[in-house]
Amino acid sequence: MTYDDPKLLHTYMTECAAEAARVARGVPAARLGDPTHCPDWDVRALVNHWVLYTSHGLEHRALRRQLPEELTARDFTEDPDWPAAYAAQLDRAVAAWADPAVWEGEVDLGMAKMPAVQIASMVVKETAVHGWDVAAATGGRFHVSDGTARFVLDVVERHGDLYRQYDGFAAPVPVPDDAPVFDRALAASGRDPRLAQG
Repeated sequence: MTYDDPKLLHTYMTECAAEAARVARGVPAARLGDPTHCPDWDVRALVNHWVLYTSHGLEHRALRRQLPEELTARDFTEDPDWPAAYAAQLDRAVAAWADPAVWEGEVDLGMAKMPAVQIASMVVKETAVHGWDVAAATGGRFHVSDGTARFVLDVVERHGDLYRQYDGFAAPVPVPDDAPVFDRALAASGRDPRLAQG
């Protein structure tokens, strides 16, 4: 199985986006100031990062545009209906990647260029693991199919050293060999799957 097949990747993207929208709808407004397991980030900061890069960022990468400062500085949670706005933006982002031509060539990240397939893979992984982060911090769960979980695990293992170089991942967390695949992906990214057992 190859994880560089755009049709397959778009399926994983669509699934993770739908689950992210579901998790967002379950975030209580009263918990936005709660701490998370991500150092120095409360739920509000985590949600803002998640929304920015997995919906706006995902669409902008498809369109080969840089994120404007207006978006990078925005507190999306100031809007009481931010989950609905996030869901709508996720739909736009997923639709932008439905064009086969979008998967060709490279995406200019400003300081470097990266193949579009690789960028999309990494953002799908971000949608899942940060979705899990938000769910874990607010008493929820982030569910993915086994196929998507295997894909996320593959991306984490492929790019783990790079993420750790920039403090995006902590050291891997030990889990049993027979742990669910998504738990293994989370553990490989430095997250403790036991934080979200509800």
